[in-house]
Amino acid sequence: MSSPQQETVKVDLGGRTVTVPKGGLYDRYRMDTDLDEIARDPRVSGVDFFRRLPKTRVDSPIGSTLTPNFYYRVSTARLTMLARSRDIRSRLPEELSPLEVAPGLGLVSLMFFRYEVCDIDFYTEAAVGIAVKPARHGRLGFFDLVTALKNDHLDTYVLSLLVSTEIAQVRGHDGYGFPKWVTGLDVDIDAHRSTARVADDKGGTDVSLSAPTPAQSVHPSGARVSALTSYTSIDGAWHSTLSQTHVLAAGTERLPREVDLRLGEGRVSDDLRSLKPMRNIQLDVMTEGQLALHMPVPTSVPGRN
Repeated sequence: MSSPQQETVKVDLGGRTVTVPKGGLYDRYRMDTDLDEIARDPRVSGVDFFRRLPKTRVDSPIGSTLTPNFYYRVSTARLTMLARSRDIRSRLPEELSPLEVAPGLGLVSLMFFRYEVCDIDFYTEAAVGIAVKPARHGRLGFFDLVTALKNDHLDTYVLSLLVSTEIAQVRGHDGYGFPKWVTGLDVDIDAHRSTARVADDKGGTDVSLSAPTPAQSVHPSGARVSALTSYTSIDGAWHSTLSQTHVLAAGTERLPREVDLRLGEGRVSDDLRSLKPMRNIQLDVMTEGQLALHMPVPTSVPGRN
């Protein structure tokens, strides 16, 4: 983790000034990171996944930028919970509908991310998300549901998204339309235990999670790539953001019993309470992976009718 005394430099993102680590990847490369240098980083298993994903320069609300944003070493934890569809719908925009696993029952998730090496330098993240039907589907078919639950491709609507650095907040909020803000956020994930703590505005705890890490399966490079589509509204227009995850070591525990989830005072806890989750149904932990986050593109989102 970055030292508090680390030198920083100021950079411009679409008229917003943010600080980044001096000599860090963003300071040196502005998203056009040298993959050969990343390949020499002992924390990174390899860069073949990224060599097959050429970057494109696009105009965006944060100025001209390269997409996708590459994350070379990532660990994640996601606790998925069951909630009633009526409680979920109360927090969804009218155009989106919950993905139902049974009549009247949907899925909500609390997610934590640790981005060890990435184009915009180290940061951590936490999110509350709702699994939704793909925006361009009418009725969701059985095979769509099976695929979604296997996490090969999920669609989500994010209620809250917290990050630990300024550049991540500005890029996420202004560039992607996510409800992002900066807070104290610790995420530690290894093969034995997964822990996370989000600070509230007063320095107390908003939410915390601690659980044994599920047994990890190692996947060869390129063998398992999952996708997540997130829907956001930017300047009143719907957009979809594609995130591709290259899974290298991950595990799942269904109906996890040893999850210590504590809610305090803060926006994350408020969002979770509003969804009234009934039961923990799955804990997914990836101790090693990589990620490509594409810039959002306009999408059509029909009404529920």
